[in-house]
Amino acid sequence: MEKSVQTAIILISESSLPIARNISRELAESAIYLKGEAEGCETITSYSGFMKEHFSDFKAIVFIGALGICVRSIASCIRNKYADPAVINVDSTGRFVISVLSGHIGGGNELTRIVAGITGGEAIVTTQSDNQQLWALDTFTSRYGWKTSATPASMNQAIFQFVNKHKTALLLSVKDKGTDELEQSCPEHTDIYYRLEEIPLAEYQLLITVGPWEYDAPIPTLQFYPPVLHIGVGCKKECSPQGVCIYMKDELLRHHLSPLAVKSISTIELKKDEPLIAELHTQFSNSELHIYKAEELADISVPNPSEKVKEVTGVDGVAESSAIRASDYGRLLMEKQKGILSEGNNFTFAVALSADSDRNNGHIEIVGAGPGDPELISVRGKRMLEKADLILYAGSLVPRELTYYAKPGATVRSSADMTLEEQFTLMKSFYDKGLFVVRLHTGDPCIYGAIAEQMAFFDQYGMRYHITPGISSFQAAAAALKSQFTIPEEVQSIILTRGEGRTPMPEKEKLHLLARSQSTMCIYLSAAIVEQVQEELLQAYSPETPVAACYKLTWKEEKIYRGKLKDLAQIVRDNHLTLTTLLVVGNAIDHREGLSRLYADEFKHLFRP
Repeated sequence: MEKSVQTAIILISESSLPIARNISRELAESAIYLKGEAEGCETITSYSGFMKEHFSDFKAIVFIGALGICVRSIASCIRNKYADPAVINVDSTGRFVISVLSGHIGGGNELTRIVAGITGGEAIVTTQSDNQQLWALDTFTSRYGWKTSATPASMNQAIFQFVNKHKTALLLSVKDKGTDELEQSCPEHTDIYYRLEEIPLAEYQLLITVGPWEYDAPIPTLQFYPPVLHIGVGCKKECSPQGVCIYMKDELLRHHLSPLAVKSISTIELKKDEPLIAELHTQFSNSELHIYKAEELADISVPNPSEKVKEVTGVDGVAESSAIRASDYGRLLMEKQKGILSEGNNFTFAVALSADSDRNNGHIEIVGAGPGDPELISVRGKRMLEKADLILYAGSLVPRELTYYAKPGATVRSSADMTLEEQFTLMKSFYDKGLFVVRLHTGDPCIYGAIAEQMAFFDQYGMRYHITPGISSFQAAAAALKSQFTIPEEVQSIILTRGEGRTPMPEKEKLHLLARSQSTMCIYLSAAIVEQVQEELLQAYSPETPVAACYKLTWKEEKIYRGKLKDLAQIVRDNHLTLTTLLVVGNAIDHREGLSRLYADEFKHLFRP
């Protein structure tokens, strides 16, 4: 058996070999095993014997045949859901795909759905949480990268209460992609809180927590710890590491912080070879190690500066500054702690919370709205709008219908009549309250989105932001024109540009120079100067070159006018096209001649019945 094989496909009858081959093609690192000989299959002598020898060698096992044979073959091999591979069973026709073993932790339920998609069959999952569309609590660690101190028994107790819909409180003290997902999919019997003191615990039968803090609650509690803590360390030269890690973990617990939530160990370059740093990196399993140069820490203000440390290292405090730097300038949860477990072995450490996980911090999401149709915003963009406390959208460039995704109570404002200063003031007022702001731009915000000046402002004030890309109007134009903007061996480039109006163009990017490439050109923001645009393009393109003037792509008011380059200005003027018009020029428009290499003669056998 090859070591690279991750999924074993056990074929009971050779008549189902086509199904097995289809599954194997779709599942990477898989192999087919059969009692007999067939091309592309590994021969085995006994199903149960093969399982006894190799059961633990695979991440997943797919039986194709009778369910009884599957069960009898694996029965003696089963240990527990934390160690067993995923096992699924497919009937000989591919009509039914059944999750048999390790449905959650082993991924059997997910594999069942994948294989059912391959065979066109029905996925049969009997796990109660899946059937009731409830969270699989025992997958949170693998799914979200969290840790838990729960024992198998306490995990099972929590799962029993949760799937039986006992009233549950969910405490989300930090935020990340996992908590975002939980907020979006919260079941009816679960209430979300962000502070423990807000929870009337007597009203609940189960508490689930997500965060670095340890809680002692009077009801059954299941705690998950995302990696959000950053430990900064300073020490004397050749400081003995003996006992320090245990001491630090005890101090974390004394401050009600879990060692399982530690993401990184950090220090200054001067201390990078200290035995203590290496030991801590090892003992805090899966932790990152950050070593910073003195200049990277020098400007960080710390609450407990030391003149002596400054003299030796050039920074006000190694532990606090490196913790703050590693957390991306998050807040300190533990200021500098001094320790000395044996004479001459002084050390300090501090703990900071990842800034992007801190619910006390505001956040700005710059979202690309897409070309206009509310259904063409990305799934992430829609989700950002749904959680926003403030939506500031780009006036007449973005259909107001996109803001209808806003949650009740959200503030929705147009920036059309605002100065930049007014926009910044409004966003910062929400940000400073720890609220979530969406700055909604048309298309993709990185293409003529005027976001650079906004990001400069955010950077200046240390405001955290992220960009969610959107579908640009040039992509919507290709779809609306039913055109592939690249032609094999003829046009392999798409130029996104604009004509020279009030905003000067760099000399090397003049339209007539770009037009020499004969690429497909998508020209933004230029309907008002269309005569100039046409004149420049005609210096390189043929007058008969296809063009399209695309007005408000994907909006209800969408209009598309096709023609020849020689008539472009007339098309725009006769139809009174102004803002939100994209001009497309090039032979790729409506091109249908020629074949890509995929359709050349040597590949035609792939498409023959």
